[in-house]
Amino acid sequence: MFTDDVQRHFTPVPGYCNTATLGLPPRAATTRLRACLDDWEAGRVDSVGFDVDVDRARAAFAQLVGVGADRVAMPGAASISVGTVAASLAPGARVLCAREDFTSVLYPFLAAGTLDVVHVPLEELVDHVTSEVDLVAVSAVQSADGRVLDLDALADAATTHGVRTCVDLTQAAGWLPVDASRFDVTVCSAYKWLCSPRGVGFMTVGADADWLVPHLAGWYASDAPWESCYGPPLRLADDARRFTVSPAWFDVAATAESLDALLDLGVARIHDHDVGLAAALCERLGLPAAGSAIVSLSTTSDPADDLAEAGLVTASRNGRTRVSFHLANTMDDVETAARVLAPHVDATAS
Repeated sequence: MFTDDVQRHFTPVPGYCNTATLGLPPRAATTRLRACLDDWEAGRVDSVGFDVDVDRARAAFAQLVGVGADRVAMPGAASISVGTVAASLAPGARVLCAREDFTSVLYPFLAAGTLDVVHVPLEELVDHVTSEVDLVAVSAVQSADGRVLDLDALADAATTHGVRTCVDLTQAAGWLPVDASRFDVTVCSAYKWLCSPRGVGFMTVGADADWLVPHLAGWYASDAPWESCYGPPLRLADDARRFTVSPAWFDVAATAESLDALLDLGVARIHDHDVGLAAALCERLGLPAAGSAIVSLSTTSDPADDLAEAGLVTASRNGRTRVSFHLANTMDDVETAARVLAPHVDATAS
């Protein structure tokens, strides 16, 4: 059974249904992180040695999203990558966004103050992709309610009209099969579905990335960072590494372990596991399944006290209860959540 394979890496945490807020790590990641802390305390940290973990993490993420490792940078949080995209656009550029998207996808463009930012409902986004748009910036999966964007339709429309794309994979990578090569830029924070510590993020860039300016370039943006720490000239890497910022060493080391565990399990199998649990909850509550690992529930009464009493960890987003399933979950969590939530759920609301 797939559950047996999962439990080779992950320890079940009964009642934790909140990966959309914070993913839980595989055992190898916490073991590595504790070893880093021990080494730090004992003065044994080998800073240069973490370059191996950076390379491992870049290669693993590349494999997860279907690009070459040379297309992957590690700039930190998703908003850092989005900010780089926003700062690289010419004044007056038109940016198309989903009105209800996560603010880290929206704020960098709004904060620029020089861009024409257009917001439309998510379900209308692809229809608004025209030659008058310079860039589409949108999440692959909505944080608030788990709606999954038709990524193929977006990529096709963008290609047809010559529009650049920036897709946030933070709520998608790790459970949703994704082909990042179809987009000019993708961004991803790793602390959710990639089961990694906060402080690590990824960015993929297309082959035609000359329009992107590495505004945050630092010493680690070089091909050989330890050999180019001081003085001019500018020595940026030829590939996506020029968008990498100085890595959070311990976090990256743990992330490399987490991504290896995900690759071992396989995104397709993880997708079936996560979405299957979400669909099972919807079935028990009399609701249609949405093909997402995230279930967003409208309630007629506040379930917070009952959830806490049952030991269930969920989230509240936009006045709805958000339940999310990943690799620390089993069918036992589905049964418990269904029992506790059934008296509160508004089955007439979608």
